[in-house]
Amino acid sequence: MKTFKTIVYWSLIVIALIQFIPVDRTNKPVDQKVNFVAVFDTTPAVKNLLKNACYDCHSNETVYPDYAYVAPVSWSIKNHVSEGREHLNFSEWGNYNQDLKKSMLQNSVHSIKDYTMPSVGYIAQHPKANLTAAERNLLTNYFESILKSAKY
Repeated sequence: MKTFKTIVYWSLIVIALIQFIPVDRTNKPVDQKVNFVAVFDTTPAVKNLLKNACYDCHSNETVYPDYAYVAPVSWSIKNHVSEGREHLNFSEWGNYNQDLKKSMLQNSVHSIKDYTMPSVGYIAQHPKANLTAAERNLLTNYFESILKSAKY
């Protein structure tokens, strides 16, 4: 029993101490001239879907939930956001070259149709991101229309 109490004691100390390890959760300013929804004058319906299901991980407009301030969860969330922004950052859309834009749109269509995006873990914490089949169709049709127009 003494060993168990010692383990619990030191575990609590470690958990308390790791709260002091900083995590940068600042968002870069968004230039509307390059922001995806502004570039395409996106309809309110599509814009709402993107904001609810995509923008937290794929833009510089991340809204961090309260639990994102508790280590080690904060580290995982920051890592997911950083990875999401590496693959596609809607806030930086206008800064990408044509080939990258085309690839990102194609990958987005594929990920939405295959139900790999938004991720299950994200949906569990953000019910608004749980897209219906109709919402998934709306987003994929929107991305496909941009692809067909070749004005990405």
